[in-house]
Amino acid sequence: MAERKDSDSRKLLKRLRETLAAPGSGQHRLDQITHHIADSLGTEVCSIYLFRDANTLELCATEGLNQDSIHKTRLRLGEGLVGRVARTGRHVNTANAPSEPGFRFMPETGEEVFPSFLGVPIQRVGERLGVLVVQSRDALAFSEDDIYGLDVVAMVLAEMAELGAFLGNSGDDGLPQAHRFPVAIRGSTGQEGAAEGRVWLHEPRVVITNPVGDDPVKERARLNEAVAMLRTNVDAMMAANDVTGGESAEVMETYRMFAHSRSWLRRMEEDIDLGLSAEAAVEKEQGQARTRLESASDPYLRDRLHDLDDLSNRLLRLLTGQGADTGAEMPDNPILVARNIGPAELLDYGRRLRGVVLEEGSVGSHAAIVARALAIPLVIHAERITTEALNGDAILVDGDMGVVHLRPEESVSAAFRDKIAMQAEAQKRYAGLRDLPATSVCGTTIQLYMNAGLMADLPSLASSGAEGVGLFRTELQFLTRTHVPRRGELAALYAHVLDNAQGKPVMFRTLDIGSDKVLPYMKPQDEPNPAMGWRAIRVGLDKRGVLRMQLQALIRAAVGRPLHVMFPFVTEMHEYEEAHRLLMEQIAREQRLGHAMPSDVRVGAMLETPSLAFAPKKFFAMCDFISVGGNDLKQFFFAADRENERVRRRYDSLNTSFIALLEQIVRRCDEAHVPLSFCGEDAGRPIEAVTFAAMGFRRLSMRPASIGPVKHLIRRVDLSALRRVIDDAREAGEPNLRPIVTDWLARQ
Repeated sequence: MAERKDSDSRKLLKRLRETLAAPGSGQHRLDQITHHIADSLGTEVCSIYLFRDANTLELCATEGLNQDSIHKTRLRLGEGLVGRVARTGRHVNTANAPSEPGFRFMPETGEEVFPSFLGVPIQRVGERLGVLVVQSRDALAFSEDDIYGLDVVAMVLAEMAELGAFLGNSGDDGLPQAHRFPVAIRGSTGQEGAAEGRVWLHEPRVVITNPVGDDPVKERARLNEAVAMLRTNVDAMMAANDVTGGESAEVMETYRMFAHSRSWLRRMEEDIDLGLSAEAAVEKEQGQARTRLESASDPYLRDRLHDLDDLSNRLLRLLTGQGADTGAEMPDNPILVARNIGPAELLDYGRRLRGVVLEEGSVGSHAAIVARALAIPLVIHAERITTEALNGDAILVDGDMGVVHLRPEESVSAAFRDKIAMQAEAQKRYAGLRDLPATSVCGTTIQLYMNAGLMADLPSLASSGAEGVGLFRTELQFLTRTHVPRRGELAALYAHVLDNAQGKPVMFRTLDIGSDKVLPYMKPQDEPNPAMGWRAIRVGLDKRGVLRMQLQALIRAAVGRPLHVMFPFVTEMHEYEEAHRLLMEQIAREQRLGHAMPSDVRVGAMLETPSLAFAPKKFFAMCDFISVGGNDLKQFFFAADRENERVRRRYDSLNTSFIALLEQIVRRCDEAHVPLSFCGEDAGRPIEAVTFAAMGFRRLSMRPASIGPVKHLIRRVDLSALRRVIDDAREAGEPNLRPIVTDWLARQ
């Protein structure tokens, strides 16, 4: 009986493949397919619903329902049984559809005489494409064999859709025309700026051109050969990385377990027996496993989804021979489009890129850090961009607004070019201020420093007019390697940084890892809230070997020159004391070894938690300088995770309560006569910058491109007058100073 079912399934799939190969319109193919499926399964009705947009399903073909309802019947995502299948990614099987919760009666289709309903999702690796439905007059639930067989058919339809089998030839036939119309995708800002260019896909998706297999025996052999090669590669990867013991070994062992899973292989072989090719069987199992894992309540199981995706993609590339290098040439003005990307891979592209768009990512991710260092706009959380975009497509990236325009209309492009031209013109005006001080109308001078992390940043030091580097992120040299850098490598790099600074001060922040910055060669920590966990100076004081090595490299790099060392994420005085003592020990050691010393050593701390604002007076007196890390301080002050888009934008750095905290920090530093700076994204925003300056900050550190706009505004403002406006607003009980400051600046 099973053999006959397999035979019937293979016959149906071959008929579908013939339909795909035959000439004709997309609508004709859909009509033929619904007829073949209904005929093969012995049902009166077969219907195909496809997504018209992200939230709307449209009846695009049917055998058995009213033909006049095609392209007229539409449902919202989650609406009715069809919408439920699309939303959940799971089948609905019922002998009495009208009795099901959420049933929606669509009288125009004439479906009321078909109570039996089976709907399965048409999806490709988590991408929702539509819903396949069969219905019958007999009030009977469909069997498990029917469900499984329809799943296989839906998989083939998904691959046919990927190959463009159901696209319209014109706008007149009612069918969608993928990759042709303009698409605007709203994501989130990862790095500000604007860029126009052409799409360059980081890892083009595997295209399956043969979803149906002619010979199950041959397809099984191909699959088993590829799986054996995959297992060998995974075992070799584990051996090469010498993963032994600890949590990293457990993660890699789970990865290896997936690769060696007999049930994973068995399910793919069963799909092949029903008529799928080896590639289609892999992708079908990948899609169904993704649906299961995405709905899991256990975060550990959801995390394993990435492992399974990676393994499946490796297996698909082995089967198809489609690697990342497709032979395509990178276009002029490339905009990188990817699901996600590591820092080393992004650095490999370097300054050739005009911008980056990611489906995933976060504002503090490795990719965002590198994008800031490269000074290129970055948009994150751009849903479906890798599906919508093709290599070479025209694309506009608005990092300021977090919006991407794919294949834009000329009117949108023209407006966007005007914006870029205005920004370029403004930068030219700011260039004239490069050698002038940031002195306000009332005579207060603010020192403007730049943030850096790569050698590529250093040319901006002179051109931007920065007075030094207020933050040099040393972790980038660790994040972009597969092993711990050697002391000599770091010493040479830091010396090169100081050479390029040409006597201007550079504040080297020691290794700030943990939270969202995990080194590829360190054991990952399973922490429920890593931003508040084992990170930065906490790691350095627990793993002193790496911190000692880095401090030795800094001392050796600064021969005969001043050295500024800044410890990150200090939360209480004893952490700073321990780190300071460790630095002094390394200086004494280097002296004993006869090495030349820096001409001066200045040691500071980053104030990134509210607790340090209340540290004893002794702490402030011990520090040679203090830098407020605005990004983290704001997140901890408001208890708002800056990686969480739902909450991070709710809280304003010009909130009156936050300004009160900054005022206290300024006062305590003034009392101890310790220099204070504000470092972070907000320091580079002109309105925030002048507000901080009015509150007493005399040094601001920001990305190089922000120095011109900030200096321009400071030179036009009376900071003492602004302070009086701020104090009056606080006295009046205003909860937020932004509207008051903005209105006052506009009137000036």
